[in-house]
Amino acid sequence: MTKKKPNPALDTPTSLGNTRSVADALNASLADCFALYLKTKNFHWHVSGPHFRDYHLLLDAQAAQILGVTDAIAERVRKTGNTTLRSIGEIARRQTIADNDSEFVAPATMLAELRDDNLKLVEAFRAVKDAAEDAKDNATSGIVDEWTDQAEERAWFLFEASRKG
Repeated sequence: MTKKKPNPALDTPTSLGNTRSVADALNASLADCFALYLKTKNFHWHVSGPHFRDYHLLLDAQAAQILGVTDAIAERVRKTGNTTLRSIGEIARRQTIADNDSEFVAPATMLAELRDDNLKLVEAFRAVKDAAEDAKDNATSGIVDEWTDQAEERAWFLFEASRKG
């Protein structure tokens, strides 16, 4: 698949050199963030059982945090002089976090799946960090640390919430 050159009307002034690899890593992470956001909301809407209220609130807070990161990622892509995702179809083509369309998912399975997905997102953020450092893109390298920390915290909370007491 040949990549199109961005429309000159979307050229963003930047002092950075070639940031294509940074933009590709950011866009891959963005697709995974959208997939994780929707999966987290799906589980938030469909959680059941004795811990309903706790899990419902936890998943809602986590979904809001994930959604908040999406705009920062997309804006960082644009600041590097590149273009970002444009559609649900593009998200579907790029995401590595699997959807879960099951009619019923047990709460413990939900928490475990989201924990693993957040850890997968951490790996995607590490790829962004590597690409940014290779491109000497200090801003992306710095901001991705916060996104990584948030994903690690979500994984930790999901792990702790799923422990048998």
